Amino acid sequence: MAELDQDYTTIPTRYPELADKVAVVTGSSRGIGKGIALRLAKEGMKVVINSRTPEDVAATTEELESYGADVIGVPADQGTTEGVQRLFEATLNAFGTVDLIVNNAADLRRDQFLEADEALLDNQLAANIRGPYLCAQYAARQMRDAGHGGSIVHISSVGGLRAHWRGLPYDMTKGALDTMTRAMALDLARYDIRVNAVAPGATLTERWPDLSHPRMQAVAQRIPLQRFGSGLDIGAAVAFLASADAAYITGQILYVDGGITAQLSPPGQPI
Repeated sequence: MAELDQDYTTIPTRYPELADKVAVVTGSSRGIGKGIALRLAKEGMKVVINSRTPEDVAATTEELESYGADVIGVPADQGTTEGVQRLFEATLNAFGTVDLIVNNAADLRRDQFLEADEALLDNQLAANIRGPYLCAQYAARQMRDAGHGGSIVHISSVGGLRAHWRGLPYDMTKGALDTMTRAMALDLARYDIRVNAVAPGATLTERWPDLSHPRMQAVAQRIPLQRFGSGLDIGAAVAFLASADAAYITGQILYVDGGITAQLSPPGQPI
């Protein structure tokens, strides 16, 4: 999809204080996670690319290396204890520290409540809650012990605030992630570790058809800003929350959704 092509040279840089700091981005071999990784690399951060698929991790790592980024790739399932351990062992071996963890990896499937089976529930509890919890815990312990503070950013969803039609168990897990964000922020503030979340709306990834598809045009018309978001839109929010400009922000959910959550009903469909 041409719409997903990112010109690395045109990505803006805003936060020189992020240069040479270390960011782990789960689920970053494609989609939103890749957009986040691109933005953080452009800010000069050392970036850890992660997903469960070794081929995708290798391809994205090689791409960022071609731009001159300081990056490693770690194939691992962040929904398992073993995967989380592997991810952080590789990170510390390569870079010696962690300054930012972005919990982006998730199982995105949604179904009707009476149709969602236990396997889907178990998978989403592992990927969408257990994984972010353990990754944040590993990162926070390292930040605390190193004494340098840091930032944790969870990637949530507008579904954590307002339920999709056909939204389970996904929306439930994102609501839990929002609550986890606030609780973690309170526990970790004493260590100068800030915890926030970014909640994307309709964001263009490989899962969507081409923008010329009638379905895409219909969805865009229901978004106040009349367009889909991009991975770089989400990456910009993550970079801000990790920066010194956000030094007094913790425990917050930032909606990057083109105005979706602000409207009571889509245009032309009044309640």
